[in-house]
Amino acid sequence: MTLPRRRFLHAAAGAAALPLWSRMARAENYPARSVRIIVGFPAGGPQDIHARLIGQWLSERLGQQFLIENRSGAGGNVGAEAVVNSTPDGHTLLLCGPPNTISATLYTNLKFDFRRDIVPVAAISRVPLVVEVNPALPARTIPEFIAYAKANPGKINIASAGNGTPQHVSAELFKMMTGVNLQHVPYRGSAPALTDLLGGQVQAMIETTPASLEHIRTGRLRGLAVTTATRSEALPDLPTVGDFVPGYEASSWYGIGAPKDTPAEVVDRLNREINAALADPKIKTRLAELGGKVLPGSSPEFQKMIADEIEKWAKVIKFSGAKPD
Repeated sequence: MTLPRRRFLHAAAGAAALPLWSRMARAENYPARSVRIIVGFPAGGPQDIHARLIGQWLSERLGQQFLIENRSGAGGNVGAEAVVNSTPDGHTLLLCGPPNTISATLYTNLKFDFRRDIVPVAAISRVPLVVEVNPALPARTIPEFIAYAKANPGKINIASAGNGTPQHVSAELFKMMTGVNLQHVPYRGSAPALTDLLGGQVQAMIETTPASLEHIRTGRLRGLAVTTATRSEALPDLPTVGDFVPGYEASSWYGIGAPKDTPAEVVDRLNREINAALADPKIKTRLAELGGKVLPGSSPEFQKMIADEIEKWAKVIKFSGAKPD
């Protein structure tokens, strides 16, 4: 028995609408329970602070708790692997940053591929690093620093928070683009590196602005330039490295990722809510206090940014021969 034409067309239209209705319902029902944001670094650091700021916003907007879980180790890879292996339903997210894009090349034995296995949901902010020196070093500008380093090859010790950290690869990029010979001294974290920089045991460092601001403002360290393409509102008097080394750019940045195969409608909803947070004056002010500038945009735009970062740092790691700690 055949269906009358009108009934057939109605049935076909209803069947075609089911997938769309299902996707809309899934987005509306998300989140169905509390959500974990995995941070691959200890509590209290910049990654953790950004995760808690966005997590609180999402909790208030979406009616479920967004809980922060710190899983540190292996340059953030312990946390990233936990997210990769989680159920792809939007209830486990990752606080992403430069260590993830650096690790893609630095570590040769990872059990996941960051670009393939993590869906970029939304960027949050970009934070400049700052080239800073102990005041005993005579250089007061980037050109003077380059000239002094070339006149004293291998005699300037430049500290970092550890092999493969943004501080390290930013310094290696500087060496690659200027031809200077600086002696890299890796530490286990920024705090001990800054302690020795302040004490004069090392002469220079490229460090995040939040960790450096107070030391520069009080004159205990001398800031030479910020590493982003534009000047920092937190240090408006400092030029950019790119003003003297054309094309140089490096920064810390933060964003949210999800496991591969997370439903597109869930990713879209999270992207909309995070972008709404970045437009909120209170959130923007708090991020500015951390030295950051908001990075609103779509998931594909964040994906392109991550791909560009992976490609850039792969070249630097190959140049430097950097190995993980």
